[in-house]
Amino acid sequence: MTRITVKVDGSSFTDEVEPRTLLVLYLREQLGKTGTVVGCDTGNCGACTVHLDGRSVKSCSLLAVQADGHEITTIEGLATNGELHPMQQAFHENHALQCGYCTPGMIMQSIDLIADNPNPSDEDIRHGLEGNLCRCTGYQNIVKAVQAAAAAAPAAPAAAQHSAVGGAQ
Repeated sequence: MTRITVKVDGSSFTDEVEPRTLLVLYLREQLGKTGTVVGCDTGNCGACTVHLDGRSVKSCSLLAVQADGHEITTIEGLATNGELHPMQQAFHENHALQCGYCTPGMIMQSIDLIADNPNPSDEDIRHGLEGNLCRCTGYQNIVKAVQAAAAAAPAAPAAAQHSAVGGAQ
């Protein structure tokens, strides 16, 4: 067993984990963060996307020990004082989901996308979400949601936005 210390959704955790434990399984099974879903287990679908130090990563392709000393934000950590994150709200208002299985990963990746490109075109959004798959929606309402969230976000340089969500470098 290996001892790790991580900050997840603002709370610090120190746990013993098997060195081969995937981050997604640590989050779900040890911390109860079940909003982060297991999709393909190969990093191809993006359903397990979380933020590690403010940048999106596929948690099925990272070991929990690799997250030692880092800050993780899951879909559960986005809301503040009961208010949805603007991206969550945009997905809701634009009906950007059907079954909802891909939604947590899509939202996490979309937040990272507009942090890098605060005024994305439809093509930019589609390209930025290429690693996140949805079998239900056809993506049109997802693109609309990302556009709506980007339009509602205050203008700020990408580096400042990343610093605000976790200190990415």
